[in-house]
Amino acid sequence: MILSGKTIVDRISRDEIKIEPISKEQIQPASIDLRLGTHFLVIDEHRNVSLSLENQANYREFITEERITIPPHSFLLATTKETVELPNNLTAFVEGRSSIGRLGLFIQNAGWVDPGFKGQITLELYNANSLPIELTVGRRICQLVFAEVDTEAEPYSGKYLHQTGATNSRVYEDAEVGK
Repeated sequence: MILSGKTIVDRISRDEIKIEPISKEQIQPASIDLRLGTHFLVIDEHRNVSLSLENQANYREFITEERITIPPHSFLLATTKETVELPNNLTAFVEGRSSIGRLGLFIQNAGWVDPGFKGQITLELYNANSLPIELTVGRRICQLVFAEVDTEAEPYSGKYLHQTGATNSRVYEDAEVGK
C-alpha cells in the first residue's frame, strides 16, 4: 500500500519516518518532494580506461551552493539535501518529477530505498536532451513514494548505509566479486 501525504506527515510527526530538513511545500498527495543538494560526482574520463563491475571507478567531485549545468547526453551523480531514515516496515521509491522529466532530465537512484535505510539519497541524473540543463541547488528535484512491506524486514545494512553526499558506485564490493 502506498502512503498518502497525510499518512507520511503523521508518521514523520511520530518519528517513524525521518526526513530532515523538510518544509510544507515538499508534501504532495502521495509523496514527499526532495531537493537537490550541493555535492556532485562525475566519472573521470581521463583517469578511467574503461568501467567494470570488479574495479572502483574514478570520479571528479563538484561542490556548489548555487547551480550546476549538465551538458547534453551527460551523466552525473547528485545528492538530496535531505537525510532520510526509514523504519523496517516501509520502503520508498525515488521518482523524477514530471515537470523536470519533460525537459529531458532522467532522475533515479536505482529506484529503490530499502527498509531501515539511513542517509542522503544519491541521485543518478542523465540529460537526454541536446541542450545543457542548468539545475539550481535547493530546488525540488525528485519525489519519494512510500510503501508498506507485508512484514517487518531485516533493516538495510549494505554498503550505502549512512551515506552523505553523492556516493560513488561500490559495485566492486559485491559479495560475488573474487569468487
